[in-house]
Amino acid sequence: MEPKEFLTLYKSQGASAILRTPDTDLAREAMNAAVRGGFRVIEFTLSIPDAYSLIREFSGRKGLVVGAGTVLTREEAEKSVEAGARFLVSPVLDLEIVAVASELGVAMMPGSATPTEMLKGHRAGAQLQKLFPEQGIGPLWVRQTLGPLPFLNIVPTSGVTLENAVEYLKAGSFALGFVNSLFDPSDILNHRFDVIEKRAVSMVQTVQDHLNP
Repeated sequence: MEPKEFLTLYKSQGASAILRTPDTDLAREAMNAAVRGGFRVIEFTLSIPDAYSLIREFSGRKGLVVGAGTVLTREEAEKSVEAGARFLVSPVLDLEIVAVASELGVAMMPGSATPTEMLKGHRAGAQLQKLFPEQGIGPLWVRQTLGPLPFLNIVPTSGVTLENAVEYLKAGSFALGFVNSLFDPSDILNHRFDVIEKRAVSMVQTVQDHLNP
């Protein structure tokens, strides 16, 4: 999948499911719940044990686009793409990783906490700008940043919830990433995957209702 194709898909979906948990089997079940709930763009952080196997497993499923998160080195980027990742995400702006993603032909979303970082990543070739960490003023920050920099494709992640999702989208966010608000750690630990699935249904429906009124 070329980066442009991914951007079109991600924009139409409006949201991704981002998972970070310390157990491989629980990660599989939690992400299965999110997929049953309607998510089609999903991300496994490389901090999950055996994350590459999960990327390979889910990327083989029809209709899913899988990304790798917490990508910090060239080796991690290469192994992620080899396993089937079609987009790479990092918590920081590392221009080397942006360049590697371009070499590998996949979309890149580095984490940025300031407009300066976002512009630098954009000029280096990163198609998306992950708002990380959350700024405390949420949608207002997105709106204010896009005022002078409307060409940025900002994707808020930390701090995005069912309750503020529409406000983030109204502020101009390209798409949203649901993390702990979707994958509550206690739900994962206690195998409450039905709760995660129901939450996923609500999140996907809320985003789609806004995008397609």
